[in-house]
Amino acid sequence: MESQKEARILQEPVARPPGASRSQTPNAKERQEGGPVPAAAALGAEADDDSADGLWELPVEPAKRRPECSRCSRPQKVCLCPFLPAHPLHISTHLYIIQHPAEENKVLRTVPLLAACLPQDKCKVKIGRRFSEERDPELSTVCRKSGTLILYPGAEAANLEEFILDSPVYPSTIIIIDGTWSQAKDIFYKNSLFRHPKQVQLKTSISSQYVIRMQPTNRCLSTLECAAVALSILEKNNYIQETLLRPLQALCSFQLQHGAQIRLSKEHLLKNGLYPKPMPKNKRKLRKMELLMNSVKI
Repeated sequence: MESQKEARILQEPVARPPGASRSQTPNAKERQEGGPVPAAAALGAEADDDSADGLWELPVEPAKRRPECSRCSRPQKVCLCPFLPAHPLHISTHLYIIQHPAEENKVLRTVPLLAACLPQDKCKVKIGRRFSEERDPELSTVCRKSGTLILYPGAEAANLEEFILDSPVYPSTIIIIDGTWSQAKDIFYKNSLFRHPKQVQLKTSISSQYVIRMQPTNRCLSTLECAAVALSILEKNNYIQETLLRPLQALCSFQLQHGAQIRLSKEHLLKNGLYPKPMPKNKRKLRKMELLMNSVKI
């Protein structure tokens, strides 16, 4: 009985004093050889543990956002207000921006610059993924009006310039979805409200000046650029397009001067064998890549 009790005692782990770490315990080789742990090593390990424990006690300060300009929503040190019109542009068209929530906090977003150029009662930004008559009665009413258009390049979309020539009711409102192409597609098809307005698209030879962000094709435009072209057509005033593009040009110029690089479209990279990523294995994504390489509208 005594031998069994002694065996249990030998098998039980030796309790370490509070605050002791595993580094203070001799390793298996040292136990087998019977060699003691050097005093300097033990003190060094204990000092390391104390310094590490002290790090956890340091106060964590929340990251502070740089002060932003109240008009252009850019950090004050890189404010773009000198490139905005002195007064909001006078327009008769109402513009509704349907913004995907993921776009709201992006640093290089263009919607704040667009809104800063237009009267507040003419440009409204609505953020969300899902909209309904119950959630947004105002937007529901706007979508059902005969003078409302939605800028979306679907199969049923008409050329905006041609449409206004033949339309019995001149458009008074245009809706633009702000997001990536997949986000815009999701918002359009999963909100029945957006099937009420007439679909229109832009058929223009203009190339995007938003060169610091990659676009799927060479024909893709940023939200600000789409609004600039559409409003200049509806208002029959090319000055509107020039004025709205000015802050975007300044934004891209500043970023390029401070380390940003020109981002070529995915279509251009694929056609010229410059696409840096491996081709996707997913058949649907691979099909999209093939369509881009063949300049087929997707």
